[in-house]
Amino acid sequence: MDYYSGYINKLIEQLSRLPGIGAKTAQRLAFHIMSMPAEQAKQLASSITEAKEHVQYCKCCQTLTDSELCPICRDAKRNQKQIMVVEHPQDLAAYEKTGRYEGVYHVLHGAISPMLGIGPDDIRLKELMQRLQGDVDEVIIATNSSLEGETTAMYISKLIKPTGIRVTRIASGVPVGGDLENIDEVTLLRALEGRTEL
Repeated sequence: MDYYSGYINKLIEQLSRLPGIGAKTAQRLAFHIMSMPAEQAKQLASSITEAKEHVQYCKCCQTLTDSELCPICRDAKRNQKQIMVVEHPQDLAAYEKTGRYEGVYHVLHGAISPMLGIGPDDIRLKELMQRLQGDVDEVIIATNSSLEGETTAMYISKLIKPTGIRVTRIASGVPVGGDLENIDEVTLLRALEGRTEL
């Protein structure tokens, strides 16, 4: 049974298709949008439309940008010989927030997952291999420590090692503030294997 008009139902339905948005959150968002001033709602709709029309993949690193090259790839101060491979643009943003990484990135837009039918050709590996034809000293694999992320890391490592380029993997292990008793065995083993000198 429909409780609301067709337009509101349609808005709720569209919002509920967004990741992480359930029916209740979609309903809350829809009513919030309806209570916004008309100009503010138009700006929201316009921002979505403009982003879809103008945002594209960076020609070099494949992140999302509104120009041919993203600001990081255009930055002459960045170390172009060091490439960090991440799964999604959000991962790139997370590393940038640290303010400590001075190299460049490559965004795969996913991870290899045979269970989901996602193979090496479905992520941006070809573009990475093309970049490695240039002057690159190191590839840092920073995929997630999920099964898919690990599979992707191993696959990339096997592709790159024959080229002679150094391949490293980010360390993973015990999170800051984490209690050892609450951490799984794989994470603890990783922390042990990735230990550093003090």
